[in-house]
Amino acid sequence: MKLNFFLKTFIALFIIVFIASCDKDVNEIGTGIVGNEHFGMDVAYSEVVAYNQNLGPVQSNNLQVNQIGFYNNPVFGKTKASFVSQLALASENPKFYGDPNETNIASPNYIKIDSVYLYVPYFSTFSSTNTDTGDSSYTLDSIKGSGKIKLSVYESTKFLETLDPATGLQQQQKYYSNQQPDFDANHGAIKLNNDDKNIFDHTALADNSQNDGFVFSEKQIKFYKKIDANTPGYTDVAERIAPGMFLNLDKDFFKTKIFQAPTGKLYNNNVFKDYFRGLYFKVENAASSPDQGTLAMMNFSNGYITIVYKEKTSLTDATIIRKTMKLNLSGNTVNLLNNENTFPGYVTPNPNTGDRNLFLKGGDGSMAVIDLFNKTDVKGYDINGNLVNTPNNVSDELDDLRNPAGGKQKWLINEANLTFFIAKSTMASTPEPNRIFLYDLNNKRPLIDYYTDYSTGTISKFNKFIHGGIVTDQNGKIVNAKIGEKGTTYKVNITNHIRNLIKFGGVGVTKDSTNVRLGLVVTENIGNPFNASLSSPFNTGSGTNSVQSKYIPVMSVANPLGTVLYGSNIPLGDPDYNKRIKLEIFYTKPD
Repeated sequence: MKLNFFLKTFIALFIIVFIASCDKDVNEIGTGIVGNEHFGMDVAYSEVVAYNQNLGPVQSNNLQVNQIGFYNNPVFGKTKASFVSQLALASENPKFYGDPNETNIASPNYIKIDSVYLYVPYFSTFSSTNTDTGDSSYTLDSIKGSGKIKLSVYESTKFLETLDPATGLQQQQKYYSNQQPDFDANHGAIKLNNDDKNIFDHTALADNSQNDGFVFSEKQIKFYKKIDANTPGYTDVAERIAPGMFLNLDKDFFKTKIFQAPTGKLYNNNVFKDYFRGLYFKVENAASSPDQGTLAMMNFSNGYITIVYKEKTSLTDATIIRKTMKLNLSGNTVNLLNNENTFPGYVTPNPNTGDRNLFLKGGDGSMAVIDLFNKTDVKGYDINGNLVNTPNNVSDELDDLRNPAGGKQKWLINEANLTFFIAKSTMASTPEPNRIFLYDLNNKRPLIDYYTDYSTGTISKFNKFIHGGIVTDQNGKIVNAKIGEKGTTYKVNITNHIRNLIKFGGVGVTKDSTNVRLGLVVTENIGNPFNASLSSPFNTGSGTNSVQSKYIPVMSVANPLGTVLYGSNIPLGDPDYNKRIKLEIFYTKPD
C-alpha cells in the first residue's frame, strides 16, 4: 500500500512539474505572488499620466441589475433613477370562464378581482426568525440613503424594440439613460399604485408609503387570512415572503386591460407585449424630503404582478373559486438616469499633464483615462539594441525596460501593480464602491490579467481577487461597508500585462504588445466584461496616438456610486505626493 501511495504521489508531482514547465513562456516566475511581501526582490516605479473623462448619456437597456430611487451623494450630487420594463404572461392564452362585462355581482358569470399586487424582491440577507411570532428579520443590501421618494407606476405606452428598425433589424436596439422625456410623454393617465394604505399594518391610517412617500423597508411581507366576510380586520398569517417592493395596483385598470382585452391580445407574449407595452416606474423627490431620498439596486426580472380573482370553475360548473394570474416583469428594460452634479472641479480633463484627482462615477458619470509610463519620446533602439536618438512612438521609459542595455532585459517580472489611494478628505463619509475595473480602452476589453485570474471570493463580487480592484483598508483588508468600515486603497494587479509590454516589445522580437491606453471605472460585477455604448463617443490622445472610445463597461452603468482618487498630477513637496498613482514593478535578476 505504501509503495502504491508513493508511486501515485511521484506521478502527480511529475505531471505538475511537466505542465508548469510547458507553460513557463506565458506564466513566468512569480505569477502567484500577491500581497505585500516581496522578499529578495527589487522594485521599480514607473510614471503614470491619468486624467478625467466625462461620459454623458450611456446605453442603459437590459442591464443585469438596475438603479431605482433618489440619492443625494455629498460628492457627486443628486441622482434620480427611474425604470421601464416590459411584461409577459406567465401562461399564454389564458381562459376565463366568466363574462368580464357582467355587472351583476350575483350572476354566476361575474368576475370579481380581489386584488392586484406587484412584488419585486430586494437584495437582502436573512437574519433570524422570532419563534413566538414566526416573523423573520432581514438586512437589506445595495440600498443607499434613508429618505422617502415619490414613486409613480404607470402603464408605458412606448413599445420597447428588441431590434433597431434603423438598421433593418440587423442590430440590437439601444436605449440611453437620458431618454426619460420619451417615457414621460408616453404613459397612461392614471397612477396604478394609487393605494394610500400602509401594507405592513392593515389597520393603519393612510400614509402613502406605496407611492408619494415610498420607503424601501426591510420588513417581511405578510399575507393574512381574513376572519370572515362580515368581520373587519385580519387574523392568521397565511404566507410570508422576503422584503421587497410590494405595491397594490389599480383593480379596475387590470380588469379592463386583462379580462376585457380584445380577442387575441393574450394569445401569446409577442402579441401581448405590443398590446400591454409595460410599466413605467417614475421616481421624483418626495415632498416631505426634497433633498434626501433612497436609491436601491434591484433585479426587476425576479418581479411579478399577481391578479387574485374569483370566477366559475368552468363553462359548465357555476361553482365560484379563487384563482390567480401572474404577469412577469420580463422582456426589454430601460434604466433612466438623471444626474445633477455641482461639485467644484468635477471632471476637468488634463490629458497632457494629468489630473490631481480622479472622479469615477457610475451610471452616466465619469471615468479616468490612464497612460502607463511617461510621455517623453526622444530616443529609440535599433534591431541590435543600439541607442538611436530618434523618436519611435514609444515612451523612453518603456524603451529602457525593453532594451538589453544594463541587463534590464533579463529582469524576471514577479509582480506589477497599479495602486490608487482614495482622497479621504473629499470622500469623507460618502459610501465607496466596493470595486473598480481597469481595462484596455483601445480595444474595449479586459486586460490579460483578468482572463488568467480564476480566483473566487466568498461572494461573486470578490471573484478575480488576485487581479483585484477591491477596496481595502490601510492593512490590505477588504472593508465591510455594512458595518461602517471605510477604505483607503484600490490595488490592481497587472503583472502579465507588464510582462507582455516588456518581453514582446523587446529588441529583435517581431511579436508586439502595444502600450495601450487604459480606462478606469467603478463596477457592480467583475464577472461581466461586456460593454455598453456611449451616446457621444470621446477621443483621447492626439495624432497617431488618438483613440476614439464608443463604449464603457456595462457594469459601470449599473453602479450608482462613485469615488475620488488621487491622480498623477501631484507635485513633489505636496503633502499628498506619496498618494499619487503608483505603478510598482517587482522583479528579480537571475544569476
